[in-house]
Amino acid sequence: MLPDNKDYRFRIANREALIGVGLAIFNFLWWFGFAYGMGSESPQEYEYVFGLPAWFFYSCVLGFVVMVVLVWIVVKLWFVEVPFDEEGGNDE
Repeated sequence: MLPDNKDYRFRIANREALIGVGLAIFNFLWWFGFAYGMGSESPQEYEYVFGLPAWFFYSCVLGFVVMVVLVWIVVKLWFVEVPFDEEGGNDE
C-alpha cells in the first residue's frame, strides 16, 4: 500500500530534504570558490594559514567548521521530530 501523500509528515520531510540540498549546494560553492578562486595562482604566490595553503585552509578546514555550525543551527531551529508510526495506532 502506498503512503498517503496528504500526510503532514511528507511536507515536513520534503522541506527538510530541500534544506539539506541547499546546505550541500552551499558547501560545494564554498569549497569550489575558495579552492579554485585562491588556488588558481602559482604555488610560489600562495599565502599560508597554519602551515597550509590559504586556499586549502579556507575551502577544506574552515569550510568544514562552517558547515558543522550551519547544520547544527538548521537542525536546532528548523528540523522537527515526527513520529514514524502510523497515526491509526495499528499494532500488527
